Amino acid sequence: MTYVRVWRFRPLPNRVAAFEEAYGPEGDWARLFGTADGFLGTTLLKNGGEPAEYLTLDRWVSAQAYEAFRQSRHEEFTALDRRCETLTALEEEVGSYEESR
Repeated sequence: MTYVRVWRFRPLPNRVAAFEEAYGPEGDWARLFGTADGFLGTTLLKNGGEPAEYLTLDRWVSAQAYEAFRQSRHEEFTALDRRCETLTALEEEVGSYEESR
């Protein structure tokens, strides 16, 4: 099983490009997550409606790997989260899921 964290976002209209850069599979979040054991990758999905909404799917080998990352990189996570708040009008956690293989 793969552990997947899903978040929903609505970027500010004038910050869409910066949002996609930060939250995309090669973006700031993926680079930070990539410093941890057990991170498998990020997918950014776009709903083309107006206003545009996005989902991020962050894949980990387990919930324990994600939690270990959060504990060990708490300060960096919090700093990046604060910086990225300026990019969005909406940020909400959808949930955590297990992906069958």
